[in-house]
Amino acid sequence: MHLSFAGKVVAVTGAAQGIGAAIARRFAASGARVAALDIDMDGMAPLGAEGMSLHAADLGSRESAAAAIAGAIGAHGRIDVLVTSAGGVRGQVGRPIEEIAEDDWHAIFRANVDAAMWCAQAVAPGMKARGSGRIVTISSGAGLRPSLTGIQAYASAKHALVGLTRQLALELGPQGITVNSVAPGFVLSNPSTEKQWEAFGPERQKAVLSGIHTRRLGRPEDIAGAVAFLASEAAEWISGQVLSVDGGHA
Repeated sequence: MHLSFAGKVVAVTGAAQGIGAAIARRFAASGARVAALDIDMDGMAPLGAEGMSLHAADLGSRESAAAAIAGAIGAHGRIDVLVTSAGGVRGQVGRPIEEIAEDDWHAIFRANVDAAMWCAQAVAPGMKARGSGRIVTISSGAGLRPSLTGIQAYASAKHALVGLTRQLALELGPQGITVNSVAPGFVLSNPSTEKQWEAFGPERQKAVLSGIHTRRLGRPEDIAGAVAFLASEAAEWISGQVLSVDGGHA
């Protein structure tokens, strides 16, 4: 299926690396004008060289997220599609519950849930005014079951993001806006996920792969393809759904 986004404006958060960068490039290759958003301006530099507009911000802050979205709208005139790929584990590793500090807990929620909420809030008025729009969140298999990372806040935040996705789908659907989520399985997409994979060791790596029907880990491009479908006209009557892209989970 060839999906064209010619004439569309797509904003992608978490675009500096990994899954977010792959999503941004997929839309650009399909004809869209792309606004890349991330806290890491240097990491987004290659996307700028490819013609995307760059907007650096801490998206976990409502004020900063609103300013970044306003900057993207200023650069392109509107936003037709929002993809909230910002998130991750913020450098944390799995630890016993007794060791979790308040700041560690909130840092993961700000990156994974707050950022999606504030960016969706910022794009909603324009989408409502036009009577159309697409919002795609990037949740995780950790939003549907316990997390392989062992990080309590990460599993909790991704479950919360799934809830936010479904609630926004209900609220915004009457205005012609669909809201869906892609839930990746284990994807080697950045230094953090590569570090996690190495930390598993050979035996656990073998166990993880044996639990995947296709017997391989994911690639960022696998996720980008699913996002493009949900953002396309072909998915016009799909909303409030979570699409697991995990190679098949045993």
